[in-house]
Amino acid sequence: MTSAPARPRRALLALAIGSFAIGMTEFVVMGLLPEIARELLPTAWVASQEDAIAQAGWLITLYALGVVIGAPTIAASVAKYPRHRVMILLAGALTVCNALTLILPTFELVAASRLLAGLPHGAYFGIGALVAADVMGPGNRAKGVAFVLTGLTVANVVGVPLGTFLGQNLGWRWAFVMVVVIFAAATLAIALTVPHRPGEPSRTLRAELKVFRIPQVWFALGIGAIGFGGFFAVYTYVSPLVTEAAGAPAWLVPIVLVVLGLGMTAGNLVGGHLADVNLVRSMIGLLALLVVTQLLLALTAGWIVTVVVFVFAVAFASSAVSPTVQTRLMDVAGDNQSIAAALNHSAFNTGNAVGAALGGAVIAAGLGFTAPVWVGLLLALGGLVIGVASVTVERRSAARTPAGV
Repeated sequence: MTSAPARPRRALLALAIGSFAIGMTEFVVMGLLPEIARELLPTAWVASQEDAIAQAGWLITLYALGVVIGAPTIAASVAKYPRHRVMILLAGALTVCNALTLILPTFELVAASRLLAGLPHGAYFGIGALVAADVMGPGNRAKGVAFVLTGLTVANVVGVPLGTFLGQNLGWRWAFVMVVVIFAAATLAIALTVPHRPGEPSRTLRAELKVFRIPQVWFALGIGAIGFGGFFAVYTYVSPLVTEAAGAPAWLVPIVLVVLGLGMTAGNLVGGHLADVNLVRSMIGLLALLVVTQLLLALTAGWIVTVVVFVFAVAFASSAVSPTVQTRLMDVAGDNQSIAAALNHSAFNTGNAVGAALGGAVIAAGLGFTAPVWVGLLLALGGLVIGVASVTVERRSAARTPAGV
Protein backbone atom coordinates (compact mmCIF):
# COMPACT_ATOMS: atom_id res chain seq x y z
CA MET A 1 0.00 0.00 0.00
CA THR A 2 1.30 3.46 -0.86
CA SER A 3 2.44 5.44 2.17
CA ALA A 4 0.57 8.64 2.98
CA PRO A 5 3.52 10.97 2.29
CA ALA A 6 4.00 9.45 -1.16
CA ARG A 7 0.49 10.30 -2.33
CA PRO A 8 0.85 14.07 -1.96
CA ARG A 9 4.25 13.97 -3.65
CA ARG A 10 2.83 12.10 -6.64
CA ALA A 11 -0.12 14.47 -6.93
CA LEU A 12 2.17 17.51 -6.70
CA LEU A 13 4.49 16.03 -9.32
CA ALA A 14 1.57 15.44 -11.69
CA LEU A 15 0.46 19.06 -11.28
CA ALA A 16 4.04 20.29 -11.71
CA ILE A 17 4.35 18.38 -15.01
CA GLY A 18 1.37 20.37 -16.28
CA SER A 19 2.86 23.65 -15.06
CA PHE A 20 6.12 22.74 -16.83
CA ALA A 21 4.18 22.39 -20.10
CA ILE A 22 2.40 25.70 -19.46
CA GLY A 23 5.77 27.38 -18.94
CA MET A 24 6.93 25.96 -22.25
CA THR A 25 3.89 26.94 -24.27
CA GLU A 26 3.86 30.47 -22.82
CA PHE A 27 7.55 31.32 -23.20
CA VAL A 28 8.91 29.18 -26.06
CA VAL A 29 7.10 31.33 -28.62
CA MET A 30 9.32 34.29 -27.67
CA GLY A 31 12.40 32.54 -29.04
CA LEU A 32 10.69 31.23 -32.16
CA LEU A 33 9.01 34.36 -33.54
CA PRO A 34 11.32 34.54 -36.60
CA GLU A 35 10.60 30.90 -37.53
CA ILE A 36 6.86 31.35 -37.00
CA ALA A 37 6.80 34.61 -38.98
CA ARG A 38 8.76 33.06 -41.85
CA GLU A 39 6.27 30.19 -42.23
CA LEU A 40 2.93 31.80 -41.39
CA LEU A 41 3.56 35.35 -42.70
CA PRO A 42 5.65 34.76 -45.86
CA THR A 43 4.54 37.91 -47.71
CA ALA A 44 5.22 40.16 -44.72
CA TRP A 45 8.53 38.35 -44.15
CA VAL A 46 9.74 39.15 -47.67
CA ALA A 47 8.70 42.80 -47.34
CA SER A 48 10.16 43.38 -43.86
CA GLN A 49 11.41 40.76 -41.42
CA GLU A 50 11.12 43.18 -38.49
CA ASP A 51 7.46 43.92 -39.28
CA ALA A 52 6.69 40.23 -39.73
CA ILE A 53 8.25 39.37 -36.37
CA ALA A 54 6.35 42.22 -34.72
CA GLN A 55 3.10 40.88 -36.19
CA ALA A 56 3.94 37.38 -34.98
CA GLY A 57 4.34 38.90 -31.53
CA TRP A 58 0.54 39.04 -31.37
CA LEU A 59 0.68 35.33 -30.59
CA ILE A 60 2.23 36.24 -27.23
CA THR A 61 -0.25 39.04 -26.57
CA LEU A 62 -3.26 36.88 -27.41
CA TYR A 63 -2.08 34.10 -25.11
CA ALA A 64 -1.69 36.57 -22.23
CA LEU A 65 -5.15 37.99 -23.01
CA GLY A 66 -6.57 34.47 -22.84
CA VAL A 67 -5.03 34.03 -19.38
CA VAL A 68 -6.45 37.31 -18.10
CA ILE A 69 -9.94 36.48 -19.41
CA GLY A 70 -10.01 32.79 -18.58
CA ALA A 71 -8.50 32.78 -15.08
CA PRO A 72 -11.43 34.36 -13.21
CA THR A 73 -14.27 33.23 -15.48
CA ILE A 74 -13.35 29.55 -15.73
CA ALA A 75 -12.26 29.24 -12.09
CA ALA A 76 -15.49 30.83 -10.86
CA SER A 77 -17.65 28.73 -13.19
CA VAL A 78 -16.18 25.38 -12.09
CA ALA A 79 -15.79 26.11 -8.36
CA LYS A 80 -18.73 23.87 -7.41
CA TYR A 81 -17.34 20.76 -9.12
CA PRO A 82 -14.85 18.23 -7.65
CA ARG A 83 -11.38 19.68 -8.11
CA HIS A 84 -9.72 16.50 -9.37
CA ARG A 85 -12.23 16.30 -12.23
CA VAL A 86 -11.75 19.98 -13.02
CA MET A 87 -7.96 19.55 -13.14
CA ILE A 88 -8.29 16.61 -15.54
CA LEU A 89 -10.54 18.67 -17.83
CA LEU A 90 -8.24 21.70 -17.70
CA ALA A 91 -5.15 19.63 -18.52
CA GLY A 92 -7.09 17.95 -21.33
CA ALA A 93 -8.19 21.33 -22.70
CA LEU A 94 -4.60 22.57 -22.65
CA THR A 95 -3.57 19.45 -24.58
CA VAL A 96 -6.23 19.99 -27.24
CA CYS A 97 -5.67 23.74 -27.64
CA ASN A 98 -1.92 23.33 -28.03
CA ALA A 99 -2.52 20.52 -30.51
CA LEU A 100 -4.53 23.05 -32.53
CA THR A 101 -1.52 25.40 -32.52
CA LEU A 102 0.54 22.48 -33.76
CA ILE A 103 -1.68 21.54 -36.73
CA LEU A 104 -3.52 24.69 -37.87
CA PRO A 105 -2.17 26.04 -41.18
CA THR A 106 -2.64 29.83 -41.15
CA PHE A 107 -1.52 32.68 -38.91
CA GLU A 108 -5.09 33.72 -38.12
CA LEU A 109 -6.07 30.22 -36.99
CA VAL A 110 -2.87 29.76 -34.99
CA ALA A 111 -3.53 33.14 -33.34
CA ALA A 112 -7.03 31.98 -32.38
CA SER A 113 -5.58 28.78 -30.94
CA ARG A 114 -3.17 30.81 -28.78
CA LEU A 115 -6.07 32.77 -27.32
CA LEU A 116 -7.88 29.50 -26.59
CA ALA A 117 -4.75 27.94 -25.08
CA GLY A 118 -4.44 30.85 -22.66
CA LEU A 119 -7.97 30.48 -21.30
CA PRO A 120 -7.37 27.39 -19.05
CA HIS A 121 -3.91 28.58 -17.94
CA GLY A 122 -4.90 30.66 -14.90
CA ALA A 123 -7.61 28.26 -13.76
CA TYR A 124 -5.11 25.37 -13.94
CA PHE A 125 -2.66 27.16 -11.66
CA GLY A 126 -5.36 28.58 -9.40
CA ILE A 127 -7.26 25.37 -8.75
CA GLY A 128 -3.99 23.41 -8.83
CA ALA A 129 -2.75 25.64 -5.99
CA LEU A 130 -5.85 24.77 -3.97
CA VAL A 131 -5.33 21.06 -4.61
CA ALA A 132 -1.66 21.37 -3.59
CA ALA A 133 -2.53 23.25 -0.41
CA ASP A 134 -5.18 20.64 0.40
CA VAL A 135 -2.95 17.59 -0.04
CA MET A 136 -0.08 19.15 1.93
CA GLY A 137 -2.24 20.23 4.85
CA PRO A 138 -1.88 23.05 7.41
CA GLY A 139 1.61 24.43 7.90
CA ASN A 140 2.77 23.30 4.46
CA ARG A 141 0.27 24.99 2.15
CA ALA A 142 2.70 27.47 0.60
CA LYS A 143 5.28 24.71 0.05
CA GLY A 144 2.68 22.78 -1.95
CA VAL A 145 1.81 25.87 -4.00
CA ALA A 146 5.50 26.56 -4.60
CA PHE A 147 6.16 22.99 -5.75
CA VAL A 148 3.45 23.23 -8.41
CA LEU A 149 4.82 26.60 -9.56
CA THR A 150 8.30 25.07 -9.75
CA GLY A 151 7.26 23.33 -12.96
CA LEU A 152 6.81 26.78 -14.50
CA THR A 153 10.25 27.97 -13.41
CA VAL A 154 12.04 24.74 -14.39
CA ALA A 155 10.49 25.13 -17.85
CA ASN A 156 12.55 28.31 -18.24
CA VAL A 157 15.75 26.40 -17.43
CA VAL A 158 15.15 23.21 -19.42
CA GLY A 159 11.94 23.22 -21.46
CA VAL A 160 12.15 26.59 -23.20
CA PRO A 161 15.81 26.23 -24.30
CA LEU A 162 15.15 22.67 -25.53
CA GLY A 163 11.95 23.70 -27.30
CA THR A 164 13.72 26.65 -28.89
CA PHE A 165 16.53 24.37 -30.09
CA LEU A 166 14.01 21.95 -31.63
CA GLY A 167 12.05 24.79 -33.21
CA GLN A 168 15.10 26.46 -34.72
CA ASN A 169 16.56 23.26 -36.13
CA LEU A 170 13.51 21.14 -37.05
CA GLY A 171 10.76 23.74 -37.44
CA TRP A 172 8.76 25.65 -34.80
CA ARG A 173 5.94 23.09 -34.76
CA TRP A 174 8.29 20.51 -33.23
CA ALA A 175 8.42 22.61 -30.08
CA PHE A 176 4.65 22.19 -29.84
CA VAL A 177 4.93 18.45 -30.42
CA MET A 178 6.94 18.41 -27.20
CA VAL A 179 4.39 20.64 -25.44
CA VAL A 180 1.43 18.47 -26.46
CA VAL A 181 3.13 15.24 -25.38
CA ILE A 182 3.92 16.71 -21.94
CA PHE A 183 0.36 18.02 -21.51
CA ALA A 184 -1.03 14.59 -22.42
CA ALA A 185 1.28 12.98 -19.86
CA ALA A 186 0.18 15.50 -17.23
CA THR A 187 -3.49 14.79 -17.93
CA LEU A 188 -2.94 11.07 -17.38
CA ALA A 189 -0.82 11.63 -14.26
CA ILE A 190 -3.42 13.96 -12.73
CA ALA A 191 -6.17 11.42 -13.39
CA LEU A 192 -4.14 8.74 -11.59
CA THR A 193 -2.75 10.66 -8.62
CA VAL A 194 -4.83 13.69 -7.59
CA PRO A 195 -7.12 12.61 -4.73
CA HIS A 196 -10.87 12.69 -5.17
CA ARG A 197 -12.73 15.32 -3.17
CA PRO A 198 -16.45 16.12 -3.29
CA GLY A 199 -17.48 19.36 -4.92
CA GLU A 200 -19.20 22.33 -3.30
CA PRO A 201 -22.54 22.85 -5.06
CA SER A 202 -23.08 26.15 -3.22
CA ARG A 203 -20.07 27.73 -4.95
CA THR A 204 -21.87 29.26 -7.93
CA LEU A 205 -20.43 31.80 -10.36
CA ARG A 206 -22.37 34.55 -8.60
CA ALA A 207 -21.04 33.50 -5.21
CA GLU A 208 -17.43 33.37 -6.43
CA LEU A 209 -17.63 36.83 -7.99
CA LYS A 210 -18.22 38.26 -4.51
CA VAL A 211 -14.46 38.03 -4.09
CA PHE A 212 -14.20 41.41 -5.84
CA ARG A 213 -15.93 43.01 -2.85
CA ILE A 214 -12.98 42.18 -0.59
CA PRO A 215 -10.47 45.08 -0.46
CA GLN A 216 -7.53 42.86 0.50
CA VAL A 217 -8.02 40.85 -2.70
CA TRP A 218 -7.51 44.04 -4.72
CA PHE A 219 -4.37 44.83 -2.74
CA ALA A 220 -2.95 41.37 -3.48
CA LEU A 221 -3.81 41.65 -7.16
CA GLY A 222 -2.15 45.07 -7.25
CA ILE A 223 1.05 43.60 -5.81
CA GLY A 224 1.02 41.00 -8.59
CA ALA A 225 0.12 43.30 -11.48
CA ILE A 226 2.56 46.08 -10.51
CA GLY A 227 5.32 44.23 -8.63
CA PHE A 228 5.69 41.39 -11.14
CA GLY A 229 5.76 44.00 -13.88
CA GLY A 230 9.17 44.96 -12.52
CA PHE A 231 10.52 41.51 -13.26
CA PHE A 232 9.08 41.37 -16.76
CA ALA A 233 10.56 44.76 -17.63
CA VAL A 234 13.94 43.04 -17.12
CA TYR A 235 13.07 39.59 -18.53
CA THR A 236 11.61 40.87 -21.79
CA TYR A 237 14.67 42.96 -22.64
CA VAL A 238 17.42 40.85 -21.12
CA SER A 239 18.96 40.21 -24.56
CA PRO A 240 19.77 43.88 -25.36
CA LEU A 241 20.71 44.37 -21.71
CA VAL A 242 23.44 41.77 -22.19
CA THR A 243 24.60 42.70 -25.69
CA GLU A 244 24.06 46.47 -25.79
CA ALA A 245 24.19 47.75 -22.21
CA ALA A 246 26.90 45.35 -20.99
CA GLY A 247 28.60 44.99 -24.40
CA ALA A 248 28.80 41.18 -24.14
CA PRO A 249 28.69 38.78 -27.13
CA ALA A 250 25.33 37.40 -28.22
CA TRP A 251 26.26 33.81 -27.33
CA LEU A 252 26.07 34.79 -23.65
CA VAL A 253 22.34 35.58 -23.89
CA PRO A 254 21.16 31.92 -23.61
CA ILE A 255 23.50 31.43 -20.66
CA VAL A 256 22.07 34.48 -18.91
CA LEU A 257 18.57 33.16 -19.58
CA VAL A 258 19.47 29.84 -17.96
CA VAL A 259 20.86 31.75 -14.96
CA LEU A 260 17.60 33.69 -14.84
CA GLY A 261 15.63 30.44 -14.88
CA LEU A 262 17.76 29.00 -12.07
CA GLY A 263 17.07 32.12 -10.02
CA MET A 264 13.34 31.72 -10.61
CA THR A 265 13.42 28.07 -9.54
CA ALA A 266 15.44 28.71 -6.37
CA GLY A 267 13.37 31.75 -5.43
CA ASN A 268 10.10 29.90 -5.86
CA LEU A 269 11.16 27.11 -3.48
CA VAL A 270 12.62 29.48 -0.88
CA GLY A 271 9.55 31.74 -1.07
CA GLY A 272 7.25 28.79 -0.45
CA HIS A 273 9.19 27.85 2.68
CA LEU A 274 9.31 31.43 4.01
CA ALA A 275 5.59 31.92 3.38
CA ASP A 276 4.79 28.96 5.64
CA VAL A 277 7.01 30.45 8.38
CA ASN A 278 5.52 33.97 8.31
CA LEU A 279 3.44 34.93 5.29
CA VAL A 280 3.11 38.70 5.73
CA ARG A 281 6.70 39.39 6.78
CA SER A 282 7.99 37.19 3.98
CA MET A 283 5.86 38.96 1.37
CA ILE A 284 6.98 42.44 2.44
CA GLY A 285 10.61 41.41 2.93
CA LEU A 286 10.83 39.75 -0.47
CA LEU A 287 9.21 42.73 -2.20
CA ALA A 288 11.87 44.91 -0.55
CA LEU A 289 14.55 42.50 -1.76
CA LEU A 290 13.16 42.81 -5.30
CA VAL A 291 13.48 46.61 -5.10
CA VAL A 292 17.09 46.37 -3.89
CA THR A 293 18.14 43.84 -6.56
CA GLN A 294 16.52 45.92 -9.32
CA LEU A 295 18.44 48.98 -8.09
CA LEU A 296 21.75 47.11 -8.02
CA LEU A 297 21.15 45.74 -11.52
CA ALA A 298 20.34 49.21 -12.86
CA LEU A 299 23.47 50.72 -11.29
CA THR A 300 25.85 48.01 -12.55
CA ALA A 301 24.34 47.12 -15.94
CA GLY A 302 27.52 48.14 -17.77
CA TRP A 303 29.44 45.05 -16.58
CA ILE A 304 28.44 41.57 -17.72
CA VAL A 305 29.54 39.87 -14.48
CA THR A 306 27.25 42.04 -12.36
CA VAL A 307 24.47 41.67 -14.93
CA VAL A 308 24.62 37.89 -14.54
CA VAL A 309 24.71 38.12 -10.73
CA PHE A 310 21.86 40.60 -10.39
CA VAL A 311 19.68 39.05 -13.12
CA PHE A 312 19.81 35.91 -10.98
CA ALA A 313 19.00 37.99 -7.89
CA VAL A 314 16.04 39.78 -9.53
CA ALA A 315 14.65 36.46 -10.79
CA PHE A 316 15.14 34.92 -7.34
CA ALA A 317 13.37 37.75 -5.52
CA SER A 318 10.44 38.01 -7.93
CA SER A 319 9.79 34.27 -7.95
CA ALA A 320 10.09 34.12 -4.17
CA VAL A 321 7.32 36.71 -3.96
CA SER A 322 5.02 34.59 -6.16
CA PRO A 323 3.99 31.86 -3.66
CA THR A 324 3.57 34.47 -0.93
CA VAL A 325 1.11 36.49 -3.03
CA GLN A 326 -0.68 33.31 -4.16
CA THR A 327 -1.09 32.15 -0.56
CA ARG A 328 -2.06 35.65 0.57
CA LEU A 329 -4.86 35.71 -1.99
CA MET A 330 -6.12 32.35 -0.76
CA ASP A 331 -6.05 33.58 2.85
CA VAL A 332 -7.95 36.85 2.29
CA ALA A 333 -10.52 35.47 -0.15
CA GLY A 334 -12.66 33.68 2.44
CA ASP A 335 -14.89 31.12 0.75
CA ASN A 336 -14.04 32.37 -2.75
CA GLN A 337 -10.94 30.21 -3.04
CA SER A 338 -11.08 29.02 -6.65
CA ILE A 339 -11.41 32.40 -8.31
CA ALA A 340 -8.97 34.09 -5.91
CA ALA A 341 -6.23 31.54 -6.57
CA ALA A 342 -6.72 31.88 -10.33
CA LEU A 343 -6.78 35.69 -10.23
CA ASN A 344 -3.12 35.67 -9.20
CA HIS A 345 -2.27 34.52 -12.72
CA SER A 346 -4.39 37.24 -14.28
CA ALA A 347 -2.37 39.70 -12.23
CA PHE A 348 0.89 37.95 -13.18
CA ASN A 349 0.10 38.24 -16.89
CA THR A 350 -1.04 41.83 -16.46
CA GLY A 351 2.40 42.46 -14.97
CA ASN A 352 3.90 40.73 -18.01
CA ALA A 353 2.08 43.10 -20.34
CA VAL A 354 2.75 46.24 -18.26
CA GLY A 355 6.46 45.54 -17.75
CA ALA A 356 7.06 44.64 -21.39
CA ALA A 357 5.09 47.64 -22.70
CA LEU A 358 6.73 50.23 -20.44
CA GLY A 359 10.19 48.73 -21.02
CA GLY A 360 9.67 48.93 -24.76
CA ALA A 361 8.37 52.48 -24.48
CA VAL A 362 11.50 53.80 -22.74
CA ILE A 363 13.75 52.06 -25.28
CA ALA A 364 11.71 53.57 -28.14
CA ALA A 365 12.04 56.97 -26.46
CA GLY A 366 15.81 56.69 -26.83
CA LEU A 367 16.59 56.28 -23.12
CA GLY A 368 18.87 53.29 -23.68
CA PHE A 369 18.81 49.59 -22.95
CA THR A 370 19.31 50.02 -19.20
CA ALA A 371 16.11 52.09 -19.00
CA PRO A 372 13.78 49.03 -18.70
CA VAL A 373 15.63 48.06 -15.51
CA TRP A 374 14.87 51.49 -14.03
CA VAL A 375 11.24 51.00 -15.08
CA GLY A 376 11.36 47.62 -13.34
CA LEU A 377 12.71 49.29 -10.20
CA LEU A 378 9.80 51.76 -10.13
CA LEU A 379 7.27 48.97 -10.67
CA ALA A 380 8.84 46.82 -7.94
CA LEU A 381 8.74 49.83 -5.61
CA GLY A 382 5.08 50.26 -6.49
CA GLY A 383 4.44 46.62 -5.57
CA LEU A 384 6.19 47.16 -2.21
CA VAL A 385 4.12 50.28 -1.48
CA ILE A 386 0.90 48.37 -2.23
CA GLY A 387 2.07 45.51 0.01
CA VAL A 388 2.81 47.84 2.92
CA ALA A 389 -0.53 49.60 2.40
CA SER A 390 -2.31 46.23 2.44
CA VAL A 391 -0.77 45.21 5.76
CA THR A 392 -1.37 48.65 7.29
CA VAL A 393 -5.05 48.66 6.34
CA GLU A 394 -5.47 45.10 7.62
CA ARG A 395 -3.91 45.91 11.00
CA ARG A 396 -5.96 49.09 11.45
CA SER A 397 -9.11 47.17 10.59
CA ALA A 398 -8.22 44.47 13.12
CA ALA A 399 -7.51 47.11 15.78
CA ARG A 400 -10.96 48.67 15.24
CA THR A 401 -12.70 45.29 15.48
CA PRO A 402 -13.74 44.47 19.07
CA ALA A 403 -12.31 41.24 20.49
CA GLY A 404 -14.55 38.26 19.96
CA VAL A 405 -16.35 39.78 16.98
